[in-house]
Amino acid sequence: MNSSTHHFKQSQFVVSDPFWGRYMELVRTKVIPYQWEALNDRIPGAEPSYAMYNFRAAAGLEKGPHKGPVFQDSDWGKWIEAVGYVLAWQADPELEKIADEAIDIVCASQQPDGYLNTYYILTGLDKRWTNLMDHHELYCLGHILEGAIAYYEATGKDKLLKAMIRYVDLVDKNFGPDPDKRHGYPGHEVIEMALVRLHDITRDERHLSLAKYFIEERGKQPLYFKEECEKYGNKFYWADDPNGFHYYQAALPVREQRDARGHAVRAVYLYAGMADVARKTQDPTLLAACKELWQSVTERQMYITGSIGASPHGEAFSFDYDLPNDTIYGETCAAIGLVFFARRMLENVIDSQYADVMERALYNGVISGMSLDGQSFFYVNPLEVLPEASRKDTSKFHVKTERQKWFGCACCPPNLARLLASLGSYAYTTGDDGALFMHIYLGGRFTHSVNNRTINIKVDTRYPWDGEVTITLSPESPVAFVYALRIPGWCASYTLTVNNKVVSEKPDRGYIKLSREWKAGDTISVNFDMPVRVNMANPKVREDLGKVALSRGPVVYCMEEADNGPNLHLVSLGENRDFQIEYKPDVLNGVAVITGEGQALNDEWPEHTLYQEASPMIYASRRITWVPYYAWANRGPGEMLVWIRR
Repeated sequence: MNSSTHHFKQSQFVVSDPFWGRYMELVRTKVIPYQWEALNDRIPGAEPSYAMYNFRAAAGLEKGPHKGPVFQDSDWGKWIEAVGYVLAWQADPELEKIADEAIDIVCASQQPDGYLNTYYILTGLDKRWTNLMDHHELYCLGHILEGAIAYYEATGKDKLLKAMIRYVDLVDKNFGPDPDKRHGYPGHEVIEMALVRLHDITRDERHLSLAKYFIEERGKQPLYFKEECEKYGNKFYWADDPNGFHYYQAALPVREQRDARGHAVRAVYLYAGMADVARKTQDPTLLAACKELWQSVTERQMYITGSIGASPHGEAFSFDYDLPNDTIYGETCAAIGLVFFARRMLENVIDSQYADVMERALYNGVISGMSLDGQSFFYVNPLEVLPEASRKDTSKFHVKTERQKWFGCACCPPNLARLLASLGSYAYTTGDDGALFMHIYLGGRFTHSVNNRTINIKVDTRYPWDGEVTITLSPESPVAFVYALRIPGWCASYTLTVNNKVVSEKPDRGYIKLSREWKAGDTISVNFDMPVRVNMANPKVREDLGKVALSRGPVVYCMEEADNGPNLHLVSLGENRDFQIEYKPDVLNGVAVITGEGQALNDEWPEHTLYQEASPMIYASRRITWVPYYAWANRGPGEMLVWIRR
């Protein structure tokens, strides 16, 4: 079933989903305005961003040096991208006015030759492109380019897009295989995805060729980053580290990379760009490399929540099956990048393994990065927390027990905003033959076109709390095409009907393909059984041996001190698996809560005794409560545990 497909644009989908619709509206009404204040350094008690200050200074509207990290331009790029997606499904003249004024400031900082990066505009243009390895010029360009595209597609306004095309053209003049050009590539990937999106609009082959060049040149000998360090005297921070240039995914050409290594966000951004270029150029060897790297990430280095990047050292992958729960890094951006990678793999190959991971990350490791009110954020997403350890153990200082208002390096909050605002574009892909593949069960309305006939489609569901999904098709006239539904990997049994008649088709790579002529009023109903699932990890995951984790549907659960009291490490799950499930609208904005019987170890111990001769352990019955992992830490700081002893 190797057939290239295309994702939907956000503007094609009107989301009215009880779960995701609330998140998308939260992004529109709370998150985007809050982040605009943060980008302008107006959040009391939060670390300053300096993003808009830098643009104003670069445009000559304010005097002063560059402030903040070298990559702060990218935060604004992600913010304007989120704004574009929101405006695609909800008109908001006030927000559009703010965005237009911000675009005016950003474009005013552009140099005569098209260059636009505040760090080098303010610190010396003679130094530009002298530290691609660490100074994020192409990364910032990529993010602002993606924002320009989203804003153009939503509003038709092309001022920012034209500015960024000028910048891309300048990069194209300076980078490439020609002898008189720089043979470099970005230290932090993302521009590869942005250039493919730009090619979708411009159809300018130079834009696709530039994306392909950055991927093909990466890791080739002589190694550009090594030469760059020698030529410009740049410090190589990872010289004595086992990762070395693997930190940047640059130690080997991409087709020779077998294991996901280095900085996790950079890695999945690269892999997503590789998948994009593989699809666009129909390159089977590049796609084969993507598949191998996908297996490395998802089969040996991914948490049950969809988080990736276990090590705080370098925010990186460590080694196979090394998945510690209490020292995990699990950056929110890394889970988001995994979603990007998954969708692009689906656009190459229709296989439910990609959508299963996309769903896992979305419902767990992604939205755990934001509070339920959209006003605070996690950079790190642990699976086990002891607040005292986070305060006193230097190896766990990165693990916060409360979400933060903002960060000096604030890549995650605007990344969340742009993903959640564009969620409609992740629900489906469509083939050139009109086949429609449903990957994420998202309630709402959208239009599909087959043979120049429009089909209005309505999806009703209370997923993920309820497994029932109803799809109503209303074509303007009868039309034949394939409607394919994913059977989630977590689902052991389900019922599927078309117009109330049971369907007997079997899944093909995880999708049931309903091929028929569809008429107005036709309905597809699927009901996924959602019992509590008791999961265990591969025994090679040492940290989880003898433990289990609960999930229901796509949602992973955890225990919190707020429900179960302290010392969660003393609690274990017994043999009784008679779980109760109750949807509680007044808990954590409405969640299905799981309760069940367990045991708690008696921790009474002789005074002044640290060790003693082993004796039989005494347990007492204990009622245990689990809540969705994504919603932890919304009721004050406290202990949290995903994996429980059994």
